[in-house]
Amino acid sequence: MAVKAVEDLKERLAGIVGETSVNDDRNDLLQYARPDGDGHLPTCVVRPVNPEQVTALVVLANETGLNLVPVSSGPPHARGGTAPESGAVMVDLSAMDRIVRMDRRNKVAIVEPGVTFGRLASEASKVGLKALMPLLPRQRKSVLASYLEREPIIIPKYHWDATDPLLCMEVVFGTGDMFRTGSAAGPGSLEQQWEHGEAQKNPMGPGQTDFGRLVQGAQGTMGIVTWGSVKLEVMPSEHRIYFVNDSLERLIEFAYPVLRRKMADEFLILDGTAFATTMRGGAAEIGDLAGRIPGYVLVLGISGYEYFPGERVTYLVNDMADLAKEAGVALTRSAAGVDHLEAERALSGPSGEPYYKHRMKGGSRDLFFLTTLDRVPAFTAAMESLAQEHGHPVGEIGTYIQPIQHGRTVHLEFDIYFDPGSAKDAARAGGLFSAAAKACQEMGGFFSRPYGPWADMAFEACPDTVDALLKVKRVLDPRGVMNRNKLCFKEA
Repeated sequence: MAVKAVEDLKERLAGIVGETSVNDDRNDLLQYARPDGDGHLPTCVVRPVNPEQVTALVVLANETGLNLVPVSSGPPHARGGTAPESGAVMVDLSAMDRIVRMDRRNKVAIVEPGVTFGRLASEASKVGLKALMPLLPRQRKSVLASYLEREPIIIPKYHWDATDPLLCMEVVFGTGDMFRTGSAAGPGSLEQQWEHGEAQKNPMGPGQTDFGRLVQGAQGTMGIVTWGSVKLEVMPSEHRIYFVNDSLERLIEFAYPVLRRKMADEFLILDGTAFATTMRGGAAEIGDLAGRIPGYVLVLGISGYEYFPGERVTYLVNDMADLAKEAGVALTRSAAGVDHLEAERALSGPSGEPYYKHRMKGGSRDLFFLTTLDRVPAFTAAMESLAQEHGHPVGEIGTYIQPIQHGRTVHLEFDIYFDPGSAKDAARAGGLFSAAAKACQEMGGFFSRPYGPWADMAFEACPDTVDALLKVKRVLDPRGVMNRNKLCFKEA
């Protein structure tokens, strides 16, 4: 974009958000680019502070043809969902960081995009509630961004539907129209609804529609969410972490009855490398711990709440021990020298620095998709074979298995660790990443959250879905001003 055009653009944007909230400094813009250099550098960044400014920005985009890319988490932005595919204005929502409401009775909070998991967890704990978190989110990870991207939470018994824990939301669609989904749609303002006991907890609506599903997973191609209501749960009075360290096949046999009975809170399976990266801070420590862990580690939490917490924990532990015996495995309070207290501290909040996926070598390429628990061994075997073909050490790949929706399906993730300072190491990891993505899709892996090249793979397999989404896009963003050229939306 020509210098004069950029200055004119900045002036118009400043008229909406203020001069100090518009920036085109290159060092600032680099924070929004992918570390691997994919995508384009944005033209400038704007930082609105309220929904009215967001609406005005979308209206301006419709008038001028701007490409708006919403972002709310802090850097690094590694997956590419917010990396602009063409010249763009980054709409950084991190300054919109209010917790609008904390409702203890209904176990729900209303948060703006800039609220991080650390902050939500801290505020929720003050009223005896806890936030539902993915595995070790980054320090500056936005709660709404995580839930909109359907990142799995580590407590599958609270994950009833693919949209959980996100409930209602306020969204400015690409048309410039502000819309509220679910029970938040009305009648009346939020304050009027609160007066009548409403809690913005039903995501369905208005009527029989569910517009929230059109926004979730859309990577900002439909509109910009300005707040959302999210589920919280009661903080346990008593909580214990247990481990089961065994072969993947035996852990799966044990997992099914436990998940079906909703006995555990936290429930996740990690191979030795992934377990070590979550529990240790340095590369040498990670390598040492990973080398002492045969097979996989199942980490599970057992909780007692307000009424008879000790008795609840006791009977759940006894029942799970019986199920473990039937599966030929054992519940323990430590795994390879990592005790339950250490694991509890590690899983209770966001990741420390450096980010846990970067502790081994400094960078990672993360491949993830949905499958079923019984099919996981086939995928892990395929990944090991591909790693050997590409000359990538198997011990530098972390495998994370997260049951979701009560174990009906699982989020399977392979984190390919590499040294970002080594071109050879990065190229090797990238080659393995691409080959594994293709192989996993051919094996039936479902890429429900496709980023970058995955999008073409995922949508080519279902042209009918593409046709339907294009129709929806023409209704909600007819001028194509929202995160242009992402997913299956290849606008001119």
